[in-house]
Amino acid sequence: MSDRWYAAFGALCVLASLTLFGALHVLPPTAELDWSRRTISQYALTGNGWAFDAATLLLAAGSAAVLALLVRAGLAGPGAVTALVLWIAGLAGVVWFEKHDWSVGPSMSGDIHRVASVVAFLSLPIGALLAAVPRIREPGARPVVAGAVAALLCFLPILWAFVSEPWTGVRWWQAIPLGGVERLLGLAEVVTVLLMARWALTAAPVRRARASRAAS
Repeated sequence: MSDRWYAAFGALCVLASLTLFGALHVLPPTAELDWSRRTISQYALTGNGWAFDAATLLLAAGSAAVLALLVRAGLAGPGAVTALVLWIAGLAGVVWFEKHDWSVGPSMSGDIHRVASVVAFLSLPIGALLAAVPRIREPGARPVVAGAVAALLCFLPILWAFVSEPWTGVRWWQAIPLGGVERLLGLAEVVTVLLMARWALTAAPVRRARASRAAS
């Protein structure tokens, strides 16, 4: 399969995922949720839970195609590959293990879901930085770095709320508009995946041409 196939498949999956996530905000019954406070995975506990699962798995599938393209283009070393595989695995874990249903009480599934979410949210920008920073002078790498940095900056309010809880006395999920912060973080990460696809697609022919000239 060609580089364009991987890029097109990855982008289509990611855009379809984004469309489904957007629909969850406007279609009943999930449209009634307070998106500024409720996390995205709250949708999995509603009648539209199938849409959340489908959107998350589409994002994982698209990310896997983009990762394959990065590897084919020689843009992802072992560290970047490991981090991006953890991103994909974290997305799958978010679907497989549902978050806490607080109308029933905490659960082991909810604890695993939380860990999978953190792993996914942090692994994507770390993987993108590991791939792009060493090649920062190459065309297309800088937007990937910018997207990854934006994602990490979006994660900082969550980290601050968690770390500051012991002296503020405010539970970390109440200290910030968690749903809004998580949505900004998710959007930054989706954009970063698309930027990686664009980077890999444009860089692959250039790198292959250089390798061919060096071998001849």
